[in-house]
Amino acid sequence: MPGGVVADDDAVSPLVRKAAAWSWRLLVILAAVVALLWVFKRLEIIVVPVALATILAALLMPAVDFLDRRGAPRGGAVALMLLGGLAVVGGIMAFVVSQFIEGAPALVEQVSFSIDGVRDWLIDGPLHLSRDQIDNAGNAAIEALQNNQEKVTTGALSTAGTVTEIVTGAVLVLFSLIFLLQGGRNIFAFVTQIFPLTVRDRVRDAGRAGFHSLIGYVRATFLVALVDAVGIGTGLAIMSVPLALPLASLVFLGAFIPLVGAVIAGALAVVVALIAKGLIYGLITLGLVIAVQQLEGHVLQPLVMGRAVSIHPLAIVLVIAAGGVTAGIVGALLAVPALAFLNSSIRVLTSPDPEAEEAAQEYDDGPLVKAESDDVEGI
Repeated sequence: MPGGVVADDDAVSPLVRKAAAWSWRLLVILAAVVALLWVFKRLEIIVVPVALATILAALLMPAVDFLDRRGAPRGGAVALMLLGGLAVVGGIMAFVVSQFIEGAPALVEQVSFSIDGVRDWLIDGPLHLSRDQIDNAGNAAIEALQNNQEKVTTGALSTAGTVTEIVTGAVLVLFSLIFLLQGGRNIFAFVTQIFPLTVRDRVRDAGRAGFHSLIGYVRATFLVALVDAVGIGTGLAIMSVPLALPLASLVFLGAFIPLVGAVIAGALAVVVALIAKGLIYGLITLGLVIAVQQLEGHVLQPLVMGRAVSIHPLAIVLVIAAGGVTAGIVGALLAVPALAFLNSSIRVLTSPDPEAEEAAQEYDDGPLVKAESDDVEGI
């Protein structure tokens, strides 16, 4: 350098300069992600229903397109699939409720018998408690409940507010699902018009690839839920546990809610087995539920789900955990489909040949992909 003066950049190691360049760029990306998550959190009551409707659309869209290609009116096909889906879910729920109502008297009788047995064990067993001590304990529990009546009332009001949000979200899901099934491709084509003409086709290709990953995700989720229900239901039936079929139905529905749904349904099965058949059968049911959930968490979810959405099994486990930590049940529910969509979309966006990359990610329903492409190109 002139005069022997060394420039500031030359005085810093090239490794440090590269690290600094990467660091500020990563910080900018992280800030953008945090800002985006903050916006989603503020608009959660809108974002979550639309996301759920998109996932349901991925489940029903192939059937709607099949009927559409066979000459059925698009609106009629949408109405048929919606009514059919509601009928299936409603039928399962009605069956579960009716079976529980039918078996409730026997369970109540068994609960009373179990409570009497526990009371006798506390009195005559190694603890040698007196009846007065047991009665005092019951009275103390009732008194504590009465003293905390205000908190219970506040909780009920909070629950009422939550129910209102759930109803509002359900209405948004229904309306969003109807419009997505009826004209989702037109909506997507209209939204993508904000992109420059030079990249618009690539963005549309990326969107189609991401949507097909959602189709794979919902199919894999259905398979996992079915395996859970069959495994636990078969075990309960072999042990002659009452309400085996409705409990298996609840396990099937609960498997669609990551982390919490399967745990609650499995815990209910353990409680029913414990009450109806005793401690040994309760422990066996607990072992069965744990074994099935371990199979789901460590084998079915990573392998089946990872294969369906072309994501490494480790990434499936990590993204579910990250979604649960970040946004609870909703985050765990939407983490994998969001990652699947982004993974396929980004691969198409960054591929030198997006059409080849999109074709490599197609599932068995090739005509559906062609129909989607034709619809978008014709807009």
